[in-house]
Amino acid sequence: MTLANATVRSGRHGPPGPSRTGGRPDRGAGTWFLVLPALIPILVLSVGPLLYGIALAFTDAQSGRTRATQWIGTLNFQDLLHDGLFWESFRIGLVWAVGVTVPQFVLALGLALLLNENLRMRWLARALAIIPWAMPEVVVGIMWRLVYNPDAGILNETIRDLGLGDGRDWLTGLATALPAVIVVGVWSGMPQTTVALLAGLQNTPHELHEAAALDGAGAWRRFRTVTWPAIRPVALSITALNFIWNFNSFALVYVLTSGGPGGRTRLPMLFAYEEAFRYGQFGYAAAMGCAMVAVISVLLAVYLAGRLRGGEDR
Repeated sequence: MTLANATVRSGRHGPPGPSRTGGRPDRGAGTWFLVLPALIPILVLSVGPLLYGIALAFTDAQSGRTRATQWIGTLNFQDLLHDGLFWESFRIGLVWAVGVTVPQFVLALGLALLLNENLRMRWLARALAIIPWAMPEVVVGIMWRLVYNPDAGILNETIRDLGLGDGRDWLTGLATALPAVIVVGVWSGMPQTTVALLAGLQNTPHELHEAAALDGAGAWRRFRTVTWPAIRPVALSITALNFIWNFNSFALVYVLTSGGPGGRTRLPMLFAYEEAFRYGQFGYAAAMGCAMVAVISVLLAVYLAGRLRGGEDR
């Protein structure tokens, strides 16, 4: 056998050369296999119920019916457009969301600025500041019901001790129910905003503050030119999330007032809950849920468009 034949023969039966992908194995199947444990719960617990709820909105599903559920198209949405009670609850939901989100952000920003200073026992102050965040909403609601109790609540007792009057029933008064609930919403949701803003403040280079102080900038100017530009992305993100969470609130308001008095605190989620589980109108309640999802999606789209536009400008 010649040397050329031996070379050809050994080339045929030798190890394969490098593949078109550079010799790297295909990792697509392995990646999907690793993602599945996290993907399946999302599909089952989030995406599946969402799609089922959207489909239910186009039916006349009711509780206790003996005949099969019928497909009725957009009839539920047509009824929703003319439902004054729903739009009133929607208005209350917007008032609630804005009334909680704005004071929540302002107070949390002040608290974050305070906790960012080099104070004694700062670790204890930070731990105490997040206590409301660690409490379940049901517990918060029960606790504040005791605070607002007209006979033995600490708020009315304080008013009487200061000689400011006999107090009042805060959660059943038509004029005071919504403001009283907003106060609880601000108190319970402020810690998470504080933590987010405090993280943004701690990521701000201290040298920038020192340089601004050397240039003669006062506290307000340093905040406006150094602090706010640094925490602005965090502030916009947490404010948008807070607005969405507050608009979709249910447990806290349900424990405090159950939507009363006279529907003064009936948020859209409470209205949908009553339609579904008190009156058995599952299809109509699902249509309300779809309307709220649509509104939240529009708000998110506007927010994301603003963020992308701001990123392009920078």
